[in-house]
Amino acid sequence: MLRVEGTIANHDRVFEGAIEIDTDSGLIISVGPKTGKSDLDVGDAVIFPGFGDIHIHAREDASGTQMYKEDFVTASDAALHGGVVHVADMPNNPVAPVDDARYAEKERLTAKSVVHVTLYAGIGPETEPLHRHVPYKAFMGPSVGDLFFASQEQLEGVIAKYRGRNVSFHCEDPVILQESKGAATHEARRPARAEITATEFALYLIERYELQGKLCHYSTEGGLPKIAAAKAKGVRVTAEVTPHHLFFDETMLTDENRMALQMNPPLRGSADRLALIEALRSGLLDYVATDHAPHTLEEKAHGVSGVPLLDTYGAFATWLMREHRFTAQEIARVCAYNPGRFVKEFLPQSFGEGYGVVAPGFVGSLTVLDLNSPWMVRREEMRTKCAWSPFEGFTFPGRVKATVVHGKVYQS
Repeated sequence: MLRVEGTIANHDRVFEGAIEIDTDSGLIISVGPKTGKSDLDVGDAVIFPGFGDIHIHAREDASGTQMYKEDFVTASDAALHGGVVHVADMPNNPVAPVDDARYAEKERLTAKSVVHVTLYAGIGPETEPLHRHVPYKAFMGPSVGDLFFASQEQLEGVIAKYRGRNVSFHCEDPVILQESKGAATHEARRPARAEITATEFALYLIERYELQGKLCHYSTEGGLPKIAAAKAKGVRVTAEVTPHHLFFDETMLTDENRMALQMNPPLRGSADRLALIEALRSGLLDYVATDHAPHTLEEKAHGVSGVPLLDTYGAFATWLMREHRFTAQEIARVCAYNPGRFVKEFLPQSFGEGYGVVAPGFVGSLTVLDLNSPWMVRREEMRTKCAWSPFEGFTFPGRVKATVVHGKVYQS
């Protein structure tokens, strides 16, 4: 048994207490008063339910051709470093998990990961739903990989087959992307109107085909009222936002960092960034999800989109708390509780009530954040295989002190 005592932050309250975890089952067996007999010296750090990153690209598949960027071992190491106890991996691999056999093949590769991995299956122009219950990802327009659609009509024809399924959408309209491809910058080539138009269509598909929908890596203020209106109507939709869209904006781009800070969707204006922060705080946006994309610096120099962010997930949460006055309960909601609710229906029965709450019956995985120990991000400390971070040189106000996975402690 592992006993951890200290200040505990759930999504609905912050309290002093003691957590007992059965290290055989990996589940929390009790939460009670402090006794002064903790197996982990937490000090004045805050104990959160284990954080979940429900949008990463670990890059490992049956082909093995992109493991020079990342694999499930190194992604797991980076996740532990960032205080993340479970992840959900996207399907845009060379051997994409688009059918039962390929999904099972990729799932076997995740066994080497310390943190639990939920896999999305891919939706493409010729795919069919799997026979088992899994989450799906649809790339509405071209991004990294070839699993995407050329038009709204083509996408709807396929989505109709996935009625009632859990589908996440990369919202960029392919027609607008094609029209904008000659613009001078990456940001102009992928304009906000491409995301807003795709948002409107994704919300239509979610409602019409009774999907459990999610909008990935949301980046623009203009689409937020549309999400709010859909939620008010009872449409079953949630939305992610990334650390890079909350921290960086177009005003911060220079000749030196422009290629490193290229991603899809791209950085937006400062008004968008601030609006996203407030939408996350209010609950309109539901998850902090990294879209962790571990491309090498050499690839970045040649225009590949995406940034690696698993190593800095927990430290970024301390920035939200210090710079934007997020409460511990709000961090628990967007980093632990909501991600836990998203993956719960896909977890093995042995995971009990799942992730996201410090309470009996839930998985005994925790994220311990030291809010008072500043941490400068250094390249040599990154555990992602691509070995760099867009936050290099920046000092976060706090850091991950320890990550607990199923009752086993990993010190940061």
